[in-house]
Amino acid sequence: MTHRHLAAITVLAAAVAVTAGCGGGDGAAAEPTVTRSAVVVPPATGSAVAVPTPAGSANGPAVPPAGDAPAGDAPAVQEQTERRPASPPPVVLPRRPAGAPGAQQVVAAFRAAGLPVPHPRDRSVDCGPDGLGLGCSEIVATDTVTVYVFPDETSASDIADTWAGQSYRRGAVVLNYLEAKTPAGDRPRYEAVLARLL
Repeated sequence: MTHRHLAAITVLAAAVAVTAGCGGGDGAAAEPTVTRSAVVVPPATGSAVAVPTPAGSANGPAVPPAGDAPAGDAPAVQEQTERRPASPPPVVLPRRPAGAPGAQQVVAAFRAAGLPVPHPRDRSVDCGPDGLGLGCSEIVATDTVTVYVFPDETSASDIADTWAGQSYRRGAVVLNYLEAKTPAGDRPRYEAVLARLL
């Protein structure tokens, strides 16, 4: 081998070394592009099929998001809301007319006059359709007399006529003697107290 051959080999080796060190000109060697494959087994056939994944992906085949269900899947079952039966609205009783005393007020006047009215009980709920259905505004029952107050004098008069002989009406207030079995001798005293209130 002559000196000329040695010089040519040396120049060639230096050129190869310089080219390998420079790479693409930015100081880093370009990475080779790799294409990976993943094996997917379709449920229908059971045979393996190679599915190419994007170049440079290290995580295997792409998985569709959870929300993107394939066509043909059954829709999600929506839970049914329990429906409770609506409770009936509370009964609203008619108001007593302006100027008419309340049933409690009448009982208090009896007591103030020295008349017996033991065990007073507010039974106004019986005025509504779930009770007696009389359409009254207030009821207070005692062991000696029961006091009814109606929204108008016409309604009070109709009920007093129904209880003829066992009641007393003054304005929109009716005293019922039948329910409490008021002694006949005491009735005029209750009626006189009620008349003074109206």
